[in-house]
Amino acid sequence: MDLKNLIREVPDFPTKGIGFKDITTLLKDHQALRYTSSRIVEQFRDKKITKVLGIESRGFILGGVLAFELNAGFVPVRKKGKLPAEKIAQTYHLEYGTDAIEIHRDALSPDDVVLIHDDLLATGGTTNAVLNLVKKVGVSSIYLSFICDLGFIQNPSKQSLQAYNPHILVTY
Repeated sequence: MDLKNLIREVPDFPTKGIGFKDITTLLKDHQALRYTSSRIVEQFRDKKITKVLGIESRGFILGGVLAFELNAGFVPVRKKGKLPAEKIAQTYHLEYGTDAIEIHRDALSPDDVVLIHDDLLATGGTTNAVLNLVKKVGVSSIYLSFICDLGFIQNPSKQSLQAYNPHILVTY
């Protein structure tokens, strides 16, 4: 199945010059959704994943499906201030300023085997922040999964993720 043809590109969103990769057109097609989740599950079925971390917000959509299919728990990685219980946070740099992501303090333990999932890998900044959060807890067995990679973006933050051999379905 050609997933790239099922992903809509929205020009000039969220700002002029950006071609936003919109996976909602893939998600609304039940065959494409099943195919996409199956491909990711096949990649990680034998890894003994115990927790799937879905990065806000589109990472939540397949993250829950992956957790279910892998017999793992699901952990939402949220933007600062969105989680109700005690949490740990990681700040990271954006083009103009900083942001922070959080997980509940009791979401992970050092013996967990973690799959971090998001819809899109662009600069790697958010994923590196999630990696740092996971490492703060002492988790050492970590895998990465993305539906799309903006392969034309190359920087040190993104390059550092190659050590985790990220699983990617579509590269632009």
